[in-house]
Amino acid sequence: MRKVKLLIVDDHLLIRIGVINLLKKNTNISIVGEAESGHEAISMFEKLKPNVVLMDISMPDISGIEATKRIKAKYPLANILILTIFENEDYVFNAIRSGASGVLHKNIGKKELVEAILTVAEGKKYFGQGLTQLLIENLMSKHEEEINPKLKEKTFLTQREIQILCSIAEGLSAESIGEKLNISTRTVETHKTNMMQKLNINTTAALALYAFESGYYPEKK
Repeated sequence: MRKVKLLIVDDHLLIRIGVINLLKKNTNISIVGEAESGHEAISMFEKLKPNVVLMDISMPDISGIEATKRIKAKYPLANILILTIFENEDYVFNAIRSGASGVLHKNIGKKELVEAILTVAEGKKYFGQGLTQLLIENLMSKHEEEINPKLKEKTFLTQREIQILCSIAEGLSAESIGEKLNISTRTVETHKTNMMQKLNINTTAALALYAFESGYYPEKK
């Protein structure tokens, strides 16, 4: 596995030091730079071309969300992980809309941080487990008008997969979905794995988010 080049962006020195200490022994991640502002992050991204940017959401000049937008506008394939202390759906949704590859809460541990960095380095999405329920409960109520139902026509999921996807967005467990659709839990998990492969998604939270944004959920009757 090729080393992931990581750029850390946070206006607090102690946070940057903490991240460096967490990752310094990881042989798969190489920290290539540190930035303490949004403007500096944009400049350093252009110079260093990191595989992943770990971007704080709140900074004194421009926000991490605005810095992400500017980087993604020029480098669409950039992989940016937003770090936040806010458990607020607006922050999470805005981070996603900015083009971020994922969102993490600052109280995460080393294992999840490494997993998130390695996941987005592969071009996939990652949403911190602590934000999963927040997305599921609030995304539809606040942003339903932004869903484009026409996206549904472009998908390639089977009818059974669509049923399971909507049930996941509803917050049901694999066991409950099986009971609802009269199929085994193992069959549910198999369909879920197939959907993740088709959509290049690797978490249940991301599947739920896809259901919302693509217009699958709420399910059309």
